[in-house]
Amino acid sequence: MLENRIDKRILKKRLMNETIKRKTLSFYKYFNLENPQEFRNNLYQNLVALGCFGRIYIAQEGINAQMNVPEHNVDKFMEYLYSIPELNNVPIKWAIEDDGKSFYKLTIKVRPKIVADGLENNTYDFSKVGKHLSALEFHEAIDKPGTIVVDMRNHYESEIGHFKNAFCPDVDTFREEIQLVLEKYKDDKDKEFLLYCTGGIRCEKASSFLIHNGFENVSQLYGGIIEYAQQIKKMEVESKFYGKNFVFDERLGESVDGQVISHCHQCGKSADTHTNCANADCHLLFIQCAECAEKYEDCCTEECQTIFHLPKEEQVKVRTIHAQKYADSKIYKSRLRPMLKADI
Repeated sequence: MLENRIDKRILKKRLMNETIKRKTLSFYKYFNLENPQEFRNNLYQNLVALGCFGRIYIAQEGINAQMNVPEHNVDKFMEYLYSIPELNNVPIKWAIEDDGKSFYKLTIKVRPKIVADGLENNTYDFSKVGKHLSALEFHEAIDKPGTIVVDMRNHYESEIGHFKNAFCPDVDTFREEIQLVLEKYKDDKDKEFLLYCTGGIRCEKASSFLIHNGFENVSQLYGGIIEYAQQIKKMEVESKFYGKNFVFDERLGESVDGQVISHCHQCGKSADTHTNCANADCHLLFIQCAECAEKYEDCCTEECQTIFHLPKEEQVKVRTIHAQKYADSKIYKSRLRPMLKADI
């Protein structure tokens, strides 16, 4: 398989030392793909030749890509991308805040689906999806009486930023969320629903699923939060998205309106910076302020901080001892929910 197997520490150092500029972007498209592996290999070879980094998922249902491109190769990249018949004129979302350090290598994986949803294929139909609303249309519709705004992202995303009056499901995964929304609003199928997500890919499937289950009036934000932030800025309109947009790369977030609406999971101070616990055996995703990052050395608990300082061989022994303990813990299985207590 075509892939980069160089140690990530070396790759990250190379990225930080680069003198070229990179542009971060994302795109997706649902389409029928008969040979995902062949498509993947061709894509990998061409993107490597252009010096692109990123994380891309390929499936029989299409493509989902988050990546960066050397600034001097952007035109060549766009020319190549649009030369692929299935991706000709696919909408591109450019990052809101971009230092070019979003990805340090190129990873392209073939998956059963480009968005893990736990759904059978016959429970949605992409010929019937929600009405696509522009940034301004969505912006104006939010305050319409009786309208239900639903954040189709996970709790750790909406915690640091979300739209005004939005219902933000307290779930770890999209597959949990889509079922929760269906159950919560089963008696409100005649009401007007506004869905949004990061770039639109989850709303495309969610809206189709809800329509399949009898929801009568479903709309979605075209281009997601990324497009909304870009357009609102151009129109000089006050944002109805508060806080930071979570992104799935090394940045972990980009501010939309400059507000900080979340708090450090350790001390409660105002903060919106996600980090992964420095204890590799934990690697919990949580919010940490600068002071706690220094105090705990990027770890989520004192226990993890102690393990972090052990010699590697001792860490392996601790991992063996704690294996069942971690396996029984939801925070370890999901690697998301912070339950910052000494007895975890």
